[in-house]
Amino acid sequence: MAVADRRPAFVSGKSHGYPEFAEGCEAALMGRTTFEPALTNVRWPSPNLNVFVLGSQRPSGTPDHVVSDSDPARLLEKLRAANQGGDVHLVGGPRTIETFRSLGALDKLELVALPLLFGGGMRLTPSLSPDTGLTFERERALPGGSVEIVYACRGRRDPLPSRPVTQHSNLT
Repeated sequence: MAVADRRPAFVSGKSHGYPEFAEGCEAALMGRTTFEPALTNVRWPSPNLNVFVLGSQRPSGTPDHVVSDSDPARLLEKLRAANQGGDVHLVGGPRTIETFRSLGALDKLELVALPLLFGGGMRLTPSLSPDTGLTFERERALPGGSVEIVYACRGRRDPLPSRPVTQHSNLT
């Protein structure tokens, strides 16, 4: 008996609720390991987003508009200075997620679980203690059998400015 291939079809930028999610985003914050493969894509995966990359060196071929820094706190401040009130899409693996969670930079952790029933998977974070501050907020079924799971994060920093820093005035 043959078993049909039931892996969900993935279309970059179109699958698993990504278009709806990306509508509210103005920036992408990436780790270097996630960013480097994007440089070789046929199309830039986030053409309308400001891109910030955490890495010790700027990879060859990085577009001029991409901001990179090896210090996560300094990169976060650059991102906050450029932000105009939109969401920031954190694209990265466990180290990048944990780095910015530990800085108090996450207000929500939104995960999309794909129904792939093979392989060992990858740990998203090290073991978390109850005082980590993740609180279940909601879930949503997405086309293709994937599920979005959203957690609120305690311990975040002050909210991002509602307008660019350059529009703030301290003149008296």
